[in-house]
Amino acid sequence: MTNHYLTPEGFEKIKQELHYLKNTKRKEVIDRIQAAKELGDLSENAEYSDAKDEQSFIEGKILELENLINKAQVITEHQNLNEVGIGCTIAIDCDGKKQEFTIVGSNEADPSKGYISNESPMGRAFLGKKIGDVVEVKAPKGALRCTILSIQK
Repeated sequence: MTNHYLTPEGFEKIKQELHYLKNTKRKEVIDRIQAAKELGDLSENAEYSDAKDEQSFIEGKILELENLINKAQVITEHQNLNEVGIGCTIAIDCDGKKQEFTIVGSNEADPSKGYISNESPMGRAFLGKKIGDVVEVKAPKGALRCTILSIQK
């Protein structure tokens, strides 16, 4: 079974999205379906077909989010700042370029915002490493040599 790691903020965001889908979006689509039914012949009613497709998508998304919430492992504050773990923010120097990343679960990964997945090649390379360790990260452009400069909560 794959662990679904989430930060407390990410867990809350997913709960809010689920609440919105169940209590707002679902009702909007049901209203669209009802309005489309009132237009008559359903076999040639594009609005009805579109609304049913959206309803199917929303119900699937609701099930996906409920499953994620039920199986999520919320990352609490990382206690051991001697080594990199999920939930840590690390400062690194990769071939002279300084960067900062937070290692999160795959559901929250957003490299453009500095959140890298624990399952990504870069995330996996840093897990368990310590300040000063030199890590070789395989990237599409070739291998990078990165030094861990700091580890924060």
